[in-house]
Amino acid sequence: MPRFCANLSLMFTEYPFVERYRAAARVGFDGVECHFPYSVPTAELAAELRTHHLEQVLFNLPPGDWAAGERGIACLPDRIDEFEAGVAQAIDYARELGCRRINCLAGIAPADADRTELLSVMARNLRFAARALAGAGIELMVEPINTRDMPGFLLNRSAETLALIERVGEPNVKLQYDVYHMQIMEGDIARTLERELARIGHVQIADNPGRHEPGTGEINYPFLFGWLDRIGYTGWVSAEYIPAGDTVEGLGWMSR
Repeated sequence: MPRFCANLSLMFTEYPFVERYRAAARVGFDGVECHFPYSVPTAELAAELRTHHLEQVLFNLPPGDWAAGERGIACLPDRIDEFEAGVAQAIDYARELGCRRINCLAGIAPADADRTELLSVMARNLRFAARALAGAGIELMVEPINTRDMPGFLLNRSAETLALIERVGEPNVKLQYDVYHMQIMEGDIARTLERELARIGHVQIADNPGRHEPGTGEINYPFLFGWLDRIGYTGWVSAEYIPAGDTVEGLGWMSR
């Protein structure tokens, strides 16, 4: 079976955020990720990781104003300075938490924007971030997201994201492959995972429809978990789903 980590932004929401570290460790997770750790001091999070023997697997770069609907700023031509400041902040957190992967959210394309220009800006920002992160021993992930849950998001498919990564040309930039998003957008999950294995740095899972735990929808996760083992994937698989009910009661998929 793969190594599973828990996304603490979506799971264990029965508890305040910091208490979710203990809750995840108690049910057997060795790793955790979250969307954004920046509202909590690094010393407090680092203490939770040490106390519960957890690895902080991943978190995202600052996304702009999330509450106002922003979903990343990496593609926005007028936010480059803010993006670069966010990279510095993320590196500070990653160093303190021992985190070796940071995900970059592309952002929502402004209405009537030139897509070619947005991709050029994002390539420039990814190159800047990758070089800064490489100096700290950190990999940079880039994730395509489905158009149903996040209309207007710049990157929606694995091929276009990989083309952008190739354009950036930095060895520490990898694809963050979310099975839920890619099932909606393109399917052919198993063959894509095998074909692009060397360029995938992180895998996330949720079932479809509903974005709930494996076993609640159409995706054959027992097959996919075995497939990841067979093709030699050794990275983390993050449970980035919204529990259909109580988080712990929905964890039966981990032992099947």
